[in-house]
Formats: sequence, C-alpha cells, structure tokens
Amino acid sequence: MKIVACNSNRPLAEAVASSLGLPLTSASIRRFADLEIFVEIHENIRGEDVFVVQSTSYPANDNLMELLITLDALRRSSARRITAVVPYFGYARQDRKSGPRTPISAKLVANLITAAGANRVLTMDLHAAQIQGFFDIPVDNLFAAPLFSRDITERYKGRGLMVVSPDVGGVVRARAIAARLHTDLAIIDKRRERAGVSEVMNVIGEVEGRHCILVDDIVDSGGTLCNAADALRKNGAEGVSVYVTHGVFSGGAVARVGSSAIESMTVTDSILATEAVRVSGNIRQVTIAPLLAEAMRRISEESSVSSLFN
Repeated sequence: MKIVACNSNRPLAEAVASSLGLPLTSASIRRFADLEIFVEIHENIRGEDVFVVQSTSYPANDNLMELLITLDALRRSSARRITAVVPYFGYARQDRKSGPRTPISAKLVANLITAAGANRVLTMDLHAAQIQGFFDIPVDNLFAAPLFSRDITERYKGRGLMVVSPDVGGVVRARAIAARLHTDLAIIDKRRERAGVSEVMNVIGEVEGRHCILVDDIVDSGGTLCNAADALRKNGAEGVSVYVTHGVFSGGAVARVGSSAIESMTVTDSILATEAVRVSGNIRQVTIAPLLAEAMRRISEESSVSSLFN
C-alpha cells in the first residue's frame, strides 16, 4: 500500500499516512516555466495498491490537472490498483443541465478521472448522491454525519437542539443528523433570485427557544447560511451554530461569517484552511483523517467499507 500526496492538501495526506503508520511515497510535482505540470514518482510502485490524496479545491483547475497527471504517471508505472482519494470533489455542483446549452461538468470530471487511470474513487459528502453514477468505476462516498453527530453531542450536551436544513435540497443530509441526535428537524424555505444570492422566505418548524444546528455540505460565499441564521434568530432561536463538510470560503466569506449571527461554524479539513479561516474567531476545523485512513485500510485489505457510512 502506497500513499501519494498532491499539493492541494498535503497536511491532510500527512495525517492520513500517520494514522496508517505509513510514510508518504516520495514524489515531486513541479511546474515548467509556462506552468505546465510535471509529476515524477521516485519509488518503485509496480504491483502496489496506490492511493492518491488530492482535493480539487481552489485553484480547482490546477489541482484537477495535478490529480489527472499523477494518476497517469502511476498507471504508466504499473501500479496494481490506483484509488483517487478526493475529499472534496470540485465541479460537483454542476451535476445537471441548469439551463439550455449548459454542461454537466461533474460527469466530464468523472470521465477524466477514469480515463487518467483511476480504478476507484474515495470521496466525502458529494453535493449530489447521483454523481456516483457518473463514474464507471467503484465510488465510496463517505459521510461526515457520524463525525458531526459526535461533536455536536459533546459540545451542546444538555441544550435544546433543533437541526435545520438551509434549503429543501439538504433535507436528507439534515434528517440523518437529526435522527442520530434524536432531535427535531426544521427547514429554511428560500428563493434564489440569481447565482450566489439567496433570499430567505420563511422557516418551516418551531425553532423558538431552541439552539439551531444548520447542516450543509458546502459553504462557498456563505450568504445562504448567514441569511438562514438571521431568519432563525428572528424566529426566536436561542442561538445558531453551523456544521459544513467542505469549507470553500470564496471571496469575503470568512468576514461575512464572522459578522453574522452564527455563533460557531465547524468545517472539516477536506479543504486546506486559509490563513483567514485559521485566525477566524467563529470558524473551527475537525479532521477527517482517521475516517479516510480507515476507509483506505479497508479498501486495501478488501474488507467491508459499508459500516463507515453509518
């Protein structure tokens, strides 16, 4: 078993390797003068079970190309099996035709990863579950719900909790956590007038006097979650905390969250935290390294991964 780390989130790859008690495979990923990517593996990996750890986060296109070229290098080095470990799968929000003459980019990226040489994919909290069907190779889609549920129980024990979905599309995700916590579920009904701008319409559920836990898979601009927090407080919520799997935090998202009604936002380290995130007063990270490491160990040993979904 070999672990190769690309450049998007090397600290996570190092933590995964440490959990497995393995060193990272020696490799170099560098740029030519015109920014072409060059990958060289410095160890013999013939016949090995190789895992490539790379989130396709910002800069998404550079990190995607790093992943594809690394997969190709491993395939041409006669690796026995190559697993693309993509904690954050970029382009996942383009999972359907949103209008006339628009792409389904998630399917295109799935084709590219397969063509580059991946034999299977390990990822976490895909934006849409049907993206697994875009691949013609096995996909293991892990969930942050067990990790979040344990953290919520430890941090908010004894408080009257209410799990809230920030939109109708996230109800299944929020319901899974509500079931684990044995608490009620509320839904934010919002109308999006244009991309990146959301308007909260009303709150479905009785949130007065409850500490609300907003649950989502991605925080990008932060507008949806900040507006949802405002709506919950106006409806009498005692406080609002947020749990999100992938902290994209584009533009002024960190400042927006910092000045919002959100008491605490918890994200995983599927995406490398920026300096703004690290020094933020109300954003914290929890690690997914042990979960990824266990899934990788089970894949390598050909044992069941399904229990990790629960």
